[in-house]
Amino acid sequence: MAFTTGGSGAMADINVTPLVDVMLVLLIIFMVTAPIASYPVDISLPQRSVTPPQVKSDPPPPISLRIDASGTVYWNDSPAPLAELQARMTSEVQRDPTNQPTLEIDANGDAAYGTLAKVLTAAKNAKMEKIGFVEN
Repeated sequence: MAFTTGGSGAMADINVTPLVDVMLVLLIIFMVTAPIASYPVDISLPQRSVTPPQVKSDPPPPISLRIDASGTVYWNDSPAPLAELQARMTSEVQRDPTNQPTLEIDANGDAAYGTLAKVLTAAKNAKMEKIGFVEN
């Protein structure tokens, strides 16, 4: 019992009912969500390889493909028509499909986008995997 001595002071008791209500709600939430978090998830982990990795030979020298402002394409500094690019790229890929040369494309900023699109389409159709762009 709280006794006061004639003064009109406020009683300083803590009301624990809201605290208990909040704690019970949190307890119920954790009890409901805990079983959901414990379901197993199937994961396919990589397995150890029994065969030793193959030693790759040195990569072939890269192919320099330059497109100037007029739309002329140069294959290793010699002019090449757009119609022959896919055949040249296919022959390069067929030499060793696992060890392809890198196609380094240097396109002038004033070159037409259509020319670059044709070069990239030819590379895709020839199944070239290593394509890079050279910054000026």
